[in-house]
Amino acid sequence: MSTDTPAALPFPVSRRARDIAPFFAMEIGKQAAALDAQGRRVIRLNIGEPDEGAPPAALAALRTQLDGRPVPYTDALGLPALRSAIAGFYRQMHGVEIDPGRVVVTAGASAALLLLTAALVDPGDEVIVGDPSYPCNRQFLTSFGADIRLVPTTAASRFQLDAAAVDAYWSARTRGVMLATPSNPTGTSIAPAELDAICALTRARGAWCIADEIYLNLQQDDAQGRAPQTALARNPDVCVINSFSKYFGMTGWRLGWCVLPDALVPAVERLAQNYYICPPTTAQIAALACFTPESLAVCEQRRAGFALRRGLVTRGLTDIGLPPAVAPDGAFYAWFDVSETGLPAWDFCQQALQQVQVALTPGRDFSVLEPERYVRLSCAASVEDLDEGLARLGRFVAGLRG
Repeated sequence: MSTDTPAALPFPVSRRARDIAPFFAMEIGKQAAALDAQGRRVIRLNIGEPDEGAPPAALAALRTQLDGRPVPYTDALGLPALRSAIAGFYRQMHGVEIDPGRVVVTAGASAALLLLTAALVDPGDEVIVGDPSYPCNRQFLTSFGADIRLVPTTAASRFQLDAAAVDAYWSARTRGVMLATPSNPTGTSIAPAELDAICALTRARGAWCIADEIYLNLQQDDAQGRAPQTALARNPDVCVINSFSKYFGMTGWRLGWCVLPDALVPAVERLAQNYYICPPTTAQIAALACFTPESLAVCEQRRAGFALRRGLVTRGLTDIGLPPAVAPDGAFYAWFDVSETGLPAWDFCQQALQQVQVALTPGRDFSVLEPERYVRLSCAASVEDLDEGLARLGRFVAGLRG
């Protein structure tokens, strides 16, 4: 894996750049690409990217924009029409009324997290984060000087924080809590009662809470048939991050949003003006077409498809003898324990790639506390690739067992 070496430069790189951990999933991707180039077809179950792309209406709207017309800057907070459309999405899909003035359109969910971290974190602030969790969320926090207080989670808690754990790990320096529901890498969501309790706890202690909900609309309905519920329904002061990448399938468009308490919007606006001026104009205009009845019907059909794929993967891994530690109920991931194979997760992924050309993501990206026990499989591939990938994986695991 290539890394910048400060000694090879005529000037030093920042401590921030030296300390940030590599994203090992990218290394697996590079190796998979090299095998593909050799003519060895790799089944890519390592990438968290929907395989069907943007809704057709959004693609048509984008093509209309590419006719040579000027593409000016928009407001730093995004197009007013798009902010209103996102507020309407919460009303329609989640039954929550949101003032469009609280919606901030961003250059991807990563930019939303950048803005919130810059607005909320001072050096030395302690932030509670569950383990395992998405690594980039932690890296943003540490880049702004936060001290991450990692809380171990287990299958018993669905690999999610609960109020008791947050309370147990709280200290005098705690300034905030970072949640993700459903989670990457586990595909599990926080139970509504626990989300209520965590939001109540942070609010009572004057701390902030960021809820990463980029997979919220890929979560399946509950046992009573109720649609997924946003944390905004529980705490008006929570900061919610979302994205056009997952539910709408628009990964490369680099468009996301966050919903903030009113009082935080001016600070975030100043940061956005200085950090990147505005989100991509063409992507914003085209994204308006995501909220038509036709586009939402397409996305809901795909949501049902991902639920079927999660079931397929859960059954397939179980048949192999490596069942998901917790059955995922959202996103498009399965998190499974490979320790009984005798291989650490990194070696398991390396050998699966080289021997049967199945690309998976090792747990060291997501877990600091148990980096070599778990592997993440993405269900975002086609059903055909999932079937083939699971068959190859079964042969590989059978070989390990002799």
